[in-house]
Amino acid sequence: MNDPAPHDAHDCVEQLRTALAALGITLPSLGVDPLTFAGSSPPSLVALGNCNTATARELAAALQKAAAQ
Repeated sequence: MNDPAPHDAHDCVEQLRTALAALGITLPSLGVDPLTFAGSSPPSLVALGNCNTATARELAAALQKAAAQ
């Protein structure tokens, strides 16, 4: 998938944050990776960050449920 512009990484992060929040999931460290965002060429990376095991399990369950649909 192409990343059309580096600033789109912030929009992507917010879309992901909103989608996860709709499932009751919060990734506290979710954000744009500053090293790739500062680079001169895309794509910028989204840093999913760290989360505890309970959050990881919730995320895995939500992804498994969506994959089954």
